[in-house]
Amino acid sequence: MAKIAPSVLGADFSRLAEEIADAERAGANMFHLDIMDGHFVPNISFGPDIVRTIDKLTDKFLDVHLMLSQPENHFEAFYKAGAGNITFHIEVHPDPAEVVEKIRSMGIKAGISLNPDTPVDKVLPYLEYFDFLLIMSVNPGFGGQEFIESTLLKVAAARKFIDAHSPYTQVQVDGGVDGNNAERIVKAGADILVMGTSFFGSKDRKRLVQKVKSFEQTSDKQ
Repeated sequence: MAKIAPSVLGADFSRLAEEIADAERAGANMFHLDIMDGHFVPNISFGPDIVRTIDKLTDKFLDVHLMLSQPENHFEAFYKAGAGNITFHIEVHPDPAEVVEKIRSMGIKAGISLNPDTPVDKVLPYLEYFDFLLIMSVNPGFGGQEFIESTLLKVAAARKFIDAHSPYTQVQVDGGVDGNNAERIVKAGADILVMGTSFFGSKDRKRLVQKVKSFEQTSDKQ
């Protein structure tokens, strides 16, 4: 059964507490928090103070995605703010084995992400160190973009590798995910679907979550 992680960046921040509570009622499994610095990606979002606020509004797992040029400088701040997982990019640290230990030492989960133009083979050798592999299915930095179809090939390749070598790593897909493509993404091998605009813009969030959770991965993965 697929899990769903609403991306809080797509919420109405003037009603943040209500948005978080409504997402919980709809059946969200966790919350995805995109942190952007205006350098690694061409946009700026929010920092540890907002994460700390969200942590006070929910008991759900907080999945913090650092789209930062120097993410290791901020691990501790986001951990203290309530992050249950911290994800950083392979593009920033092509050899992430040493960096990930800084996250592990804080006793929380760790994730690695890759952009659409980065081959999935770049990250596969390091998955034994990570709880999550976050595959970006749009170019990071802005919400509301269309899903890049070639991402499905990456998801399938990651799924095959993980099943054989790193069974505890979960595959997340983020970017352009909605009710129309969710089934194909899950069948390709995704465990967790990150939804921002499509989730918070949905008129029936509970029905959307139920639909996504009904999808199963293809049992005979090629």
